[in-house]
Amino acid sequence: MTTGSAALFTDRYELTMVDAALLDGTAHRESLFEAFARRLPEGRRYGVVAGTGRLLELIERFRFGDEELEFLREQHVVRDETLDWLADYRFSGDIWGYREGEAYFPGSPLLTIRASFAEAVMLETVVLSVLNYDSSVASAAARMVSVALGRPIAEMGSRRTNEGSAIAAARAAYIAGFDATSNLEAGRSWGIPTMGTAAHAFTLLHDSEEAAFRAQVEALGPGTTLLVDTYDIERGVETAIRVAGTELGAVRIDSGDLPTVVAAVREQLDSLGAVRTRITVTSDLDEYTIAALSGAPVDAYGVGTSVVTGSGFPAAGMVFKLVARRGDDGEWVDVAKASTNKLSIGGRKNAARRLDRTRTAREELVFVGDGPGGEAEFADDDSLRPLMVPLMREGRADAAYTGHAGVQAARAHRAEVMQELPIEAFRLGRGEAVIPTSYR
Repeated sequence: MTTGSAALFTDRYELTMVDAALLDGTAHRESLFEAFARRLPEGRRYGVVAGTGRLLELIERFRFGDEELEFLREQHVVRDETLDWLADYRFSGDIWGYREGEAYFPGSPLLTIRASFAEAVMLETVVLSVLNYDSSVASAAARMVSVALGRPIAEMGSRRTNEGSAIAAARAAYIAGFDATSNLEAGRSWGIPTMGTAAHAFTLLHDSEEAAFRAQVEALGPGTTLLVDTYDIERGVETAIRVAGTELGAVRIDSGDLPTVVAAVREQLDSLGAVRTRITVTSDLDEYTIAALSGAPVDAYGVGTSVVTGSGFPAAGMVFKLVARRGDDGEWVDVAKASTNKLSIGGRKNAARRLDRTRTAREELVFVGDGPGGEAEFADDDSLRPLMVPLMREGRADAAYTGHAGVQAARAHRAEVMQELPIEAFRLGRGEAVIPTSYR
């Protein structure tokens, strides 16, 4: 969890809109903004919401201090009168949305912000930068978890993205079902279990592979994981067991034709009496290579580049649109963009998922009316599971969704939600969203 102001985690045009709206008197119109995805990344059948908890913390820190205001003044971004307004800015509105870890589909109203236009519009960039990246990582990670068939997966992609994204990716992957991360800051900030032992450099440092293995075992004990493919894998496995004994925790393989290599290593370990020594593989894995290893004697996976880049889709395609505002008469007015291929549906919304008798999801229902906040639409229908929860009231985040506890809650919720999805959701072949989205 980072500290300091988040007020400049935004784009210039958001502040210039506020500047103009303050000038013409529309800045304080009560407004409703919505974050949603028009479509899923190509071939994906569901998405996983992630980033909500850290977004709420960023919104609470969205304040303009002296340094931020001086920068805006030097850059002549807004008028002095607007700088005075920004000096007192604190988000005081309400936010509703899907719980972190929830599955989502095209059109799902993932986040709804109700506040004055000026208060809410400035949050567009921070909302989308968090939800687009984190949800993309979580959606890719969930696919990997589903094909790992219960085998542990560790996130180890920090060196394949920037330092801030590395922490966010570790958090999102953990929520999606990964078991650990190599990133220590993610462990400190979000309470995620960390893992890691040695790289090839440690072996190359020593005069021999055996010397490196002896040093590692002496430092970390025989339960450690030894990397056996620096030189020759067969010889590396033999040396590892000779040094650590048959109680060696695991060997790691980071190269080669993995199905063939893993089978040979398992046979060799068993022949040496190391029947409880596990095999971890880490060689540029993604959901497809993990699925291809489903029949191999792999005990654990480590995934780097693919997970931190959303397995080819580093952004989830979410947008942030004004969908309703108060008119001069005080009544709500539905508004919507009508551009070609960029249509949005105006109005205040609520959402629920229809489940059949087996508690399998069959339809995403979006109710356009008085929501979010009311559940009159769901009162008499036990087949509907409400999806939107209050995340922030009068500018204060619900602590249940933030911090370490929020991460654990999101992880648990994701596991429950996956049990609801039809089996077709977990196929890796190209396909449409596994359930349709309907508007009422």
